Amino acid sequence: MLKVTNLTCVRGGLPVLSGVSFAVAAGHALILRGPNGIGKTTLLRTLAGLQPAEAGQIDYPEDEGAYASHADGIKAALTVTENLTFWADVYGKPVPDDILQRFDLADLAGRMGGTLSAGQKRRLGLARLGVIGRKVLFLDEPTVSLDGFSVKLFADWLQNTHLASGGVAVIATHIDLGMDAPELDLTPFKVAAGQGGGTDEAFL
Repeated sequence: MLKVTNLTCVRGGLPVLSGVSFAVAAGHALILRGPNGIGKTTLLRTLAGLQPAEAGQIDYPEDEGAYASHADGIKAALTVTENLTFWADVYGKPVPDDILQRFDLADLAGRMGGTLSAGQKRRLGLARLGVIGRKVLFLDEPTVSLDGFSVKLFADWLQNTHLASGGVAVIATHIDLGMDAPELDLTPFKVAAGQGGGTDEAFL
């Protein structure tokens, strides 16, 4: 479902990764590894079409990609249920009946988004992925602010709902999600010092 061929990614107008190639079949995930600053976020944003590639090709079904970053993307003045309904309406999808339970949000359904804790906001932000219906997910440190129980909830949804229904996920993370997924170390694709690396630290 996702194929990347000889991709060169840029940050601050200079290349940071070059020659990146991989494929992820429907129903599978890929974990991105590498030290801070190597370009994991830059790669994910490039894959999602949020910034242009300098070279190479990215292939996956049109209008099926979604990028989720550290930002939770919730509206403080809406309740948990209203937040999910908002995103479902944006994408023209129904809210799954079990989404609140899957992300341990049922008891918080009527709470305003702005009153949630950091971990609760993160669970709500991730629950959005369950209502938008996109098949190819690009996830940048999705478990930030989550405790071990919540990490397990998210990994369970990802494995047993999203991937089980034929979806794909490319995930940049430093923690073990407990998933049986191959890893791609980006270190071999790093552009040599003096040939790139930019000074724009916004998208590390």
